[in-house]
Amino acid sequence: MILAANGIDVVGEAADGLAAIDVVRRTRPDVVLMDIRMPDLDGLEATGRLVTGTPEDPCIIILTTFDLDEYVYAALRAGAAGFLLKDITPEHLVLAVRTVRSGDALLAPAVTRRLVERFARRPGPARPTDPRRGVAGLTRRELEVLHLVAQGLSNTELAARLFLSEATVKTHVARVLAKLGLRDRVQAVVFAYETGLVSPGETGPPG
Repeated sequence: MILAANGIDVVGEAADGLAAIDVVRRTRPDVVLMDIRMPDLDGLEATGRLVTGTPEDPCIIILTTFDLDEYVYAALRAGAAGFLLKDITPEHLVLAVRTVRSGDALLAPAVTRRLVERFARRPGPARPTDPRRGVAGLTRRELEVLHLVAQGLSNTELAARLFLSEATVKTHVARVLAKLGLRDRVQAVVFAYETGLVSPGETGPPG
């Protein structure tokens, strides 16, 4: 009702992960709002099956409850374009759908910092000895941009921090993603934490 009332076409609905996959493959929507805890197949597995790395993939936004759900970080790694908390306002829900539809990942800066720092503490793949491994092709400025993106800063905040225009910031972000072979800012955040470039709680620029 909220989406339709704001000019967004809802082409299908599903009650579980298996049905969601079927609906998505039949209707080919631009954006999917995916819950995590569902019968038969959860949203994490469904997201992983739908995000295959091709241009035809839908943009998937995870809907979750921060205080209860321990799976958001895994969802981002599975290829979700972003996440929303279930207490989101109708206005923000509509904005979120339009944001990912335009090609931007959905990263609410304050929530990103809390979520990523929380889930980055989970046991995971061993981090490389050199935290810069894999980013050797980045310029110093691009490395700085990646570091700040990983801390959850928006383009507006990046521009203010680096004394650059937002257009210039967007160019730097695009180059970082291209050089690292990453799809969006969400993957950049995950990459930075998993490689050890950024550690939970960090707020300063790279050393």
